[in-house]
Amino acid sequence: MIKKAVLPVAGLGTRFLPASKAIPKEMLPIIDKPLVQYAVEEAVNVGINEIVFITSPEKFSIKNHFKKNKEIETKLIKSGKNDLAMAINPEIFSKVSFYYVNQKKQNGLGDAILHAESIIGNSPFAILLPDDLFISKKSCLQQLIDAYALNKSSAIAVNVIDKNNIHKYGVIKPKERTSEIIKIEDIIEKPNAIDAPSDLAVCGRYILNSSIFKHLKSVKPDISDEIQLTDAIKSMLSEEEVYGVLYDR
Repeated sequence: MIKKAVLPVAGLGTRFLPASKAIPKEMLPIIDKPLVQYAVEEAVNVGINEIVFITSPEKFSIKNHFKKNKEIETKLIKSGKNDLAMAINPEIFSKVSFYYVNQKKQNGLGDAILHAESIIGNSPFAILLPDDLFISKKSCLQQLIDAYALNKSSAIAVNVIDKNNIHKYGVIKPKERTSEIIKIEDIIEKPNAIDAPSDLAVCGRYILNSSIFKHLKSVKPDISDEIQLTDAIKSMLSEEEVYGVLYDR
């Protein structure tokens, strides 16, 4: 059902400085793989076969990482290191199409997603923020896909966040809750703890209908002159249902 995913990777990675000064934050290793590979594997493992990176020219290493390297593979095989050869060119990526779209100026997450419109078209699609690493028995993205299949409505991952950190997130106002699936009444970008409508904050996984593009084009930039995805989802709520999924870790 969901065959396309967008991964915004154009950001400067200021939270990861000085580590991200020369290396894109998405390429920082977690054990033996870069952070971004975990997100791509999460997408591919639920059946997604088109990955759209919204990137910048400085982040060429991401493209190089997912480009098949036959030369190194051949050398490793000749040296009897077949396991490493399989690791650098994973079989699960062999039937995946990778696209790279440059975002010339960082104008917010919403603007980044809008750059993918021509590739996504009218299909529902996933968004994965590689900064957020999710480890669970059933992947966070699979849980969202299950919710989407149930309601045929956009679904976003949410988690309980303490009041001291709630101002860092988009926060939902629940309307109805059926187990872990929550109908959203409203959503607010980075509210103060006193103004937060709940303790349920948006995390880095989404399944959205393509109607989001219309709302991304209509919302106004925020005080930082950026287009926020949260504001577009708020606009979307005036026309269709959106659900939060309190994902099971």
